[in-house]
Amino acid sequence: MRSGMVVSSMTMLSRVMGLARDMVIAALFGAGQGADAFFVAFKVPNFLRRLFAEGAFNQAFVPVLSEYATQRTRDEVRELLDAVAGSLAAVLVLITALAMLAAPWLAWAFAPGFARDPEKLALTADMLRLTFPYLLLISLTAFSGSVLNTWGRFAVPAFTPVLLNLSLIGAAVLLTPLVSEPAMALAWGVLIAGAAQLVFQVPFLARLGVLPRPWPSFAHEGVRRILKLMAPAMFGVSVAQINLLLDTVLASLLAAGSVSWLYYSDRLVELPLGVFGVAIGTVILPALSKRHAEQSPEHFARMLDWAIRAVLLLGLPAALALVVLAEPLLITLFHYGAMTDHDIDMAAMSLRAYAVGLVAFMLIKVLAPGFFARQDTKTPVTIGMIAMAANMVFNLILIWPLAHAGLALATALSAFLNAGLLGRLLYRRGVLVFQAGWGRYAVQLLGGCAVMGLTLAWLAPDWHRWLDWSLMTRAGWMAVLVVSGAAVYFAWLAVTGVRLRHFRMKS
Repeated sequence: MRSGMVVSSMTMLSRVMGLARDMVIAALFGAGQGADAFFVAFKVPNFLRRLFAEGAFNQAFVPVLSEYATQRTRDEVRELLDAVAGSLAAVLVLITALAMLAAPWLAWAFAPGFARDPEKLALTADMLRLTFPYLLLISLTAFSGSVLNTWGRFAVPAFTPVLLNLSLIGAAVLLTPLVSEPAMALAWGVLIAGAAQLVFQVPFLARLGVLPRPWPSFAHEGVRRILKLMAPAMFGVSVAQINLLLDTVLASLLAAGSVSWLYYSDRLVELPLGVFGVAIGTVILPALSKRHAEQSPEHFARMLDWAIRAVLLLGLPAALALVVLAEPLLITLFHYGAMTDHDIDMAAMSLRAYAVGLVAFMLIKVLAPGFFARQDTKTPVTIGMIAMAANMVFNLILIWPLAHAGLALATALSAFLNAGLLGRLLYRRGVLVFQAGWGRYAVQLLGGCAVMGLTLAWLAPDWHRWLDWSLMTRAGWMAVLVVSGAAVYFAWLAVTGVRLRHFRMKS
């Protein structure tokens, strides 16, 4: 619980800075050509980062590292770290070099609709050459963060993304006047951020005595095990990201601005997802891996149950609030400068669709570690393939009547399918055992959400009025709504018997 709160607080800071970053980008670039090009150029290496860093690599690396730290000598642990760091860097250098050479073809592959505007496609390719080295830098940063998490140092890796947001804000404000194409400043900001994040973590690794001396060794026993686990996990853990990337491809074929509308709405969903879902998933993976190595299945099952309860506690009201307050939130954060009223209306549609799947996105983050901690990466792959196929079917069904919002809704529906299948298999295998009290807990949560939703609907002024308000008026009203909604929700929980001690659990 304490580790989860540490990661949540650091992630909250990062997400808030991320919203500040997106406010600056929205004000300077809106949903125009430069913004669309940057969001594609940033999403491609960011997607691969989820595969090579926080996603597949992390899920394969942490269980093996935890086993080494628990059962092997200090020298064997250092040899593993040296071999993994060197092998990861060697692979990523090759991928980055090839991607920079193939930037025009990658731009066309991930945004085929941009081919209608050669200037926009060329701008995307130029940005990719700057943003792709970020993959190498951020993957090594994620490797460092995984090591720190395994040693119980959660705050530093959780704080590190703040540097990305600060770099992008600084680049947007300071570099935009200095480059011929203003949006290129954002690509430079991404590259600067990658270097800053990696350098930031080095002193903390050195202090623990686990700073690696990278040397490729694909024959190392630990590296071979990680690669074996990583291969299927590269697909399984990143299904949600693959679905979002497919949304970008299809959105490039829709009306101009569709990529940006999906981006801004996705950013708001990422706030609670990162603060609650990713935070809980981050802290339970090393703990679950440790319990599996110690052969403690009862504690393993209780921890999974605890994680599900924890994400539902905050995920359900967050999803409801995003649905009820979609336009006011978007207006308060992004309706400045180049961002138009029409952009707000369109982004609100996709925000509500994404919000429907927020709880499912969170559940995936805490259910997938139940497989990875047991070094089972094949099962999530099968489930991921089913969910990805379903997402494409949903896309084809929903894109025609709902356009970009249909893509968001398809992603949400496939996430529910993914989470449902993960939970069902964990339960059938006896890995997930629901503890006593779920019936009462469900009533408490749903009752709190109902009271909160009614309160927000009653208090919130019509969203069209928000368009004419100043920043301070918008921020003031939003603060009233957030505080009122949270107060009513937690008051209901307190009256019905939910206590903080119910969520304390030894890792």
